[in-house]
Parts: sequence; structure tokens; C-alpha cells
Amino acid sequence: MQSVKALPARADVPREETWDIEALYATPDAWQAEADALPAAIQAMSAYAGTLGQSPERLLAYLTAADDLELRLTRLMSYASMSASVDGRDPVAAARRDVTSGLLAEYGSLTAFARPELLALDSLEGWLERPELKDHRVRLSRLIRNRPHVRSPEVEELLGAVQAPFASERGIHPALANMDLQFGSAGGEKITQGNVERLTTDPDREVRRAAWEGYADAHLALKHSQAAMYATNVRQGVFMARARRYPDAITASLAPDNIPVGVVTTLLDTYRAHTPIWHRYWRVRREWLGLPELREYDVKAPLVGTRPVSYAQAVEWIQDGLQPLGEEYIQEMRKGLTSDRWVDYAANDGKRQGAYSNGGGRVKPYIFMTWNGTMSSYSTLAHEIGHSMHSLLSQREHPHSVPRYTLFHAEVASNFNQAMSRANLLRRAGDTDLEIQVIEEALGNFHRYFFIMPTLAAFEMEVYERVQAGRPVSAPDLIALTADLLAQGYGDGVQMDRERSGIMWAQFSTHLYANFYAYQYATGISAAHQLLAQFDADPDGARERYLAFLRSGGSLDPIDALREAGVDMLSPEPVEATFRTLAGYVDRLEELLRARTTH
Repeated sequence: MQSVKALPARADVPREETWDIEALYATPDAWQAEADALPAAIQAMSAYAGTLGQSPERLLAYLTAADDLELRLTRLMSYASMSASVDGRDPVAAARRDVTSGLLAEYGSLTAFARPELLALDSLEGWLERPELKDHRVRLSRLIRNRPHVRSPEVEELLGAVQAPFASERGIHPALANMDLQFGSAGGEKITQGNVERLTTDPDREVRRAAWEGYADAHLALKHSQAAMYATNVRQGVFMARARRYPDAITASLAPDNIPVGVVTTLLDTYRAHTPIWHRYWRVRREWLGLPELREYDVKAPLVGTRPVSYAQAVEWIQDGLQPLGEEYIQEMRKGLTSDRWVDYAANDGKRQGAYSNGGGRVKPYIFMTWNGTMSSYSTLAHEIGHSMHSLLSQREHPHSVPRYTLFHAEVASNFNQAMSRANLLRRAGDTDLEIQVIEEALGNFHRYFFIMPTLAAFEMEVYERVQAGRPVSAPDLIALTADLLAQGYGDGVQMDRERSGIMWAQFSTHLYANFYAYQYATGISAAHQLLAQFDADPDGARERYLAFLRSGGSLDPIDALREAGVDMLSPEPVEATFRTLAGYVDRLEELLRARTTH
């Protein structure tokens, strides 16, 4: 029997593969000192209650103090959550996150007076024109827009106080996923959150099957617990929507960013209309692999022999591909990816799954991922550095008082970097095998963002509708719903194991706990491809419009920011055009298949 390879402990990974978390706090003691100092600063905010209407100067003093405190809390949480991400088995890191969550809840409760107090001021609209409040104008204008959904001071205090207990299931899930789930082994290697993606793309079909089934079976073993946690999160979302007088939870989630619900329904309608493209892709993939039937663990099987991709190689590919964005962008990005240590890409035991960019409290825009030496890792790095450069450029352009960009903005920047870098790599591939690998990476990216994420978005809308109607949701309900939605995209092209397929929602619950987040991956990839297309006709103008979009951060609502950059997300055209791009990749893959079979 082949021995199972063990991942190194966190303390044993090379320093250059880890992020510079010490830029936030030089030592754990420094973090603790800040955590100890913050309660008094939070308590001091209560002195502003009942005084915000005294004068614009008093309001400015409150807003300045709140901005400073929020930035300190952001840095505290960044350190805590980043520490927990790299080692989910570290109880100290978990405790830090709990401490910070408590402080954030306390801050929210003690400053809950501000919104209703400000909205009761008849003079607030007039004060917006005061020069001393210029940096706070965007936030205050959006507060006024939200006036119908702000409650009395007493209700706001209560809603602020429930944030910590309401977040409990979101804290339980990472502990369960990273510490309690046991996935078995595949190909002589222990399956972990950090390597399951690599194992499910292994050339050996038996390794893929064992990894896919082991990962699904571990989630199925705790399906009732996970369903109860997710259902609780949904009920909380419904409660908060009703408490704030929204007609439903999706409207409540989209309203702060001024996104019409029609953007989501248009996306899902367009997705359903284009599922035949996916059905054709499954057929081409099955023929290429020479299989009598395509199973779900074959969806990511490599079509050609994979060459390993080092971190350094990926940095070079990304740098070369993004040259149209200009030398300043390239230099800043390269420094962050190398000497400035923004990225934690080491593989170690206890490291959680997935990847993210953390704005780092305006210190460094950190990137979390696990490098597995594949094209998928290259793609993930390109995606996350898009987020990080978005953070860097927008933070330089605006003070902390201007709201940061929304999730809707964010997924445009990340997907744009992938699309531009990939297009360059395809142009200069040089050999058929590399071209196929790049197309595979593209199709893998589309599979995640234009197949999985719309499926999760449709799942989420249906679950919320059921809960809002007072209907129960159980593990069997969630599994059946997921399997039905996946079947729409698979058609006859993929043979399903409905139980194992249906547990997919639990494997993506970090997305689902961020209510109505998943759809923004699909809108993001759509806007990104429309922005990229502009570079063909007018590269200089396209660059300036795109960089202006990045620098604008959250100063404009996302629909308005994209409209200024030349993309209309109220129309189905960005989604339809991006499906045409997907169809083009499938066409080229089929051409290469036919050429191969005729030789």
C-alpha cells in the first residue's frame, strides 16, 4: 500500500511563500495590546450620542473618530482572520477572531445611534455641501438614500447587538470544514481543503474519483448539521430584511449597492438560455478523453499532459499579459507578488480551502491561496492580484472615509486580469499542447464562474423564497434542489451521482453565507470581457477608462462606475457576449480535437 504524503506544519514552510503579516502587527503581543486598547476607544464613541446635530464640526469630529476606529478594527480583524486561514487548527488564531468579532459587535451596538440621529436632521442635506465634510459626502448621501430602512435608535441598537450571535454559524462552519471533516486519501495522498482541487484534476481517473467522492462523502456525513447552519443563516437574512422593511432578502442585500434585482434575474435567465453551450462542451470533452460516458469527476480531467507551473513562471505570465495597463501598474504588481510579500501561497496542514484578497486595513493588499503547480494556480493568482491592485489604486485615490468598492465592483477587476493575461498567453502559446492547457484553464474558469456560480445563485434565490414563504428546508431538500439545478447545465452530457452532486452547496457555503454573493462572479466575468474587448479598438482610451474604474473604488455605485467605463450591466448584452466567448473556446477545442483525430 502506498504511503500517504503528509503536508508540512505551518511553522515549517519557507518564509518567502508566506505573506508579510508582520506589517500589520510586528508581534502577536502588539496585536493583543491593540485588542486591549480598543474597548475604551469604542466606549468613548457613546459620548457623541445626541450631539451630532449640534454643528457640522461636531458631526465631522464623530465621523473622523469613527473612521479611525473602523480602520483599527479592520486591521485587527485582518490579522486575526488571516492567521486563522493559514492554520485552522491554531486555537489562538481562532480566539483572536472571536475577540475581534465581539469588538466589532460592540462597536456596532454603541454607534447604532448615529444613523437614525443623522437621518432625523433636517439640515443634513444642506451640510453635505460644506467643504469640511467633502470626504464624507458619498457615505452620507448613501445614508440618506437608505433612509426608509433605518429604524429608531432603540431598534438600531438591538440590530447592532445581534450581529455577533447572528454570526455564530458562520464561525462554526470554518471550524467544521477545516478541522472536523476527514476526506480520506486519493492516490496515496491525504485529501485536504488545500489539495482537493489538484487531486480532482489528476490525470489518473481513479485518483479523481477517489478525491471527488471522498470530498463529497465527508460533507454528506455531516449534511444535517451543515443544512441546519445554512438554514439558520437564511432565516437571519430574512429576519434582517423584514426588520429593515425590505420586501425580501435579495432586495435587502442588493439595495445598499443600488443594484436592481433585475440584474440577477437577467443573469439567470440568460444562463438558462445558453446551457446548450455547456451541453456541447461536455460532449467535446467526453470525446477528447475517449470515455463512454462523462462523470462529474471527469469535468476537470486534463485533456493533455500537464506541465508544472511554478509561482515564478506564473508571475512572469501575468506581468507580460497585463502590459497594456502600463508600466506603473506592472511595477507595483510585480513588487507585491515578489519582494513585498503580499501573497501566502504555501501548502501546509490546517490551511483552509480557497483563495481571497484582503485589503489589509490599507497596509498591504494581501492574497491568500495554496499553490498546486498547475494552470489553475496561475489563474487564481491572476484573479486575486486583480483584487489587490484594485484595493491599492482605490485606496491611494480616496481616504478611508470614502466607502471601499463593493463585491460587484471587485469581481470585475479580478476577472479582467484573468481574461487579459489569458488572451496574451493564447496569442504566444507556440505549441498546441500549451494552447490546449490555456483553453482548459479558460473553460475551468468559466465552469466555476459561468456554471457553478449561476447554479449557486439560482439555488440561493429558491432557498430564500422557500424560507420567506414559511416552508422548511432540510438537507434532503437542499441536496435535491442542487442536483436539479446542476442537471439543467449538464443535460445528457454528464452522468450524475445525485446525492454526491447535490451536496455541492455545502462545499461552497463560504459563498452562500455572504448572502447573494455568488451571482457577482458571473456578472464580474461578463463586465470584464466587455472591458477587455475595448482594448482592440482603442487601447489607450480603454486603459484610461479601466484604470479610472479601478481608482474610483466605491465612490460610485457599481452600475454607474461600469457605465462610465463603457459597460451596461442593466442589459443582457455583457452576459450574452461572454457566452459567445465561451462558445469560441469550445469551437476551438473541437477544431483541435478534429485535427488530432484526422492525423
